[in-house]
Amino acid sequence: MRVLLLQDVRKLGHLGDVVDVAPGYARNYLLPQRLATEPTEENIKAIEERRKAAAAERALRLKQYAELVQQLADVSVTIEAAANPEGTLYGSVGARDIAAALQAQGFPVLPEHVILDAPIRTIDSRMVKLEFTDEIATEIKVWVVREGAARDDSDAGAPAGSSATA
Repeated sequence: MRVLLLQDVRKLGHLGDVVDVAPGYARNYLLPQRLATEPTEENIKAIEERRKAAAAERALRLKQYAELVQQLADVSVTIEAAANPEGTLYGSVGARDIAAALQAQGFPVLPEHVILDAPIRTIDSRMVKLEFTDEIATEIKVWVVREGAARDDSDAGAPAGSSATA
């Protein structure tokens, strides 16, 4: 089924593109979400101005993402999590946690940019993929440490009894 995209749809196309999709995908997702419409001549003409503006905005966004990837080249994040003595987390570290840690360091990364095969459930370090667009992606190192481990390291030189314990 051919549809005219009214918005950019990741891994499908950009605003104004006429694409072929499965009828169920169009009928159940694209059309109800108002992401696409029927590709008539008048619909194509009506969307032409928005298409030019979207292309300029997309080019600006690509430039910003390319700069962000350069800034993230040697970045690593440390996330504290509660874990048992064997190193298994009581919960898990997911895309939201990683994005929040990067935002705390001043990087505008959203949870949908973080690509995880499965949530992180052990104390460990691993490389995590950040995908901003289909063309622009990078990897960062994520350290998951036991809750309180970062404070214990900084309290090492403090006099006995000065660190707060819970």
